[in-house]
Amino acid sequence: MTSPEIHRIATLELKVKPFAWPFAQARREEIDAHFAEKRRDRPGIWNGRVLLGRNAVRSGDHLSAEFFETDFASFLAWRDWGFPDTGVFNGFGMGAVRSSDGAFLLGEMGGHTANAGRIYFPAGTPDPDDIRDGAVDIAGSVARELAEETGLGESDYTKDGYWTCVFTGASIAMIRILRVALSGAALQAKIEAYLARESQPELRAVHLVRGSSDLVPAMPVFVSAFLAAQF
Repeated sequence: MTSPEIHRIATLELKVKPFAWPFAQARREEIDAHFAEKRRDRPGIWNGRVLLGRNAVRSGDHLSAEFFETDFASFLAWRDWGFPDTGVFNGFGMGAVRSSDGAFLLGEMGGHTANAGRIYFPAGTPDPDDIRDGAVDIAGSVARELAEETGLGESDYTKDGYWTCVFTGASIAMIRILRVALSGAALQAKIEAYLARESQPELRAVHLVRGSSDLVPAMPVFVSAFLAAQF
């Protein structure tokens, strides 16, 4: 993983195109065995379809890339084996929820998920449901993931007009600040109440970050880099 680069992006052009991923084809048996092993530890994960990116180009404040469909098992193996195909990246949106008193809210993933214990903004690898008119709708993906993980709907926040994109080589995190008219404490209480009502919430805890001293190793590098640039 390369050192993170941070760029402000105004427009995204993320077209979906067919692509036969050589990694997934050549290592099919290993991938399937790896996924079976993961499912023994976390039976709740399932081999759905996801979208990964390639051929990313940044021109000024515009980002373009091509996305293709693959199975979650192939994505998981690629991630767990250290991203052996460097021509592919995980491109995803994140909703950086910020309270009226300046705190960012992050979620800690539940033990039944593939990212158990990791702490980051509501997010998810895009899937075919996020395709609109032949392109990945990152804004729609963020809204969906935020609602699923926290219960916050689009009427609960206002969106900044640009994306902060953190490039790490293996990933491009497309982060948009979402501003909520609640204090950090009130926002945290609201989401904790939502999680308590869920039978199997994706998050097992929520955390407030008010400064660099609140950063912890459980946060991925793209989250820590984004947050460090805000304070």
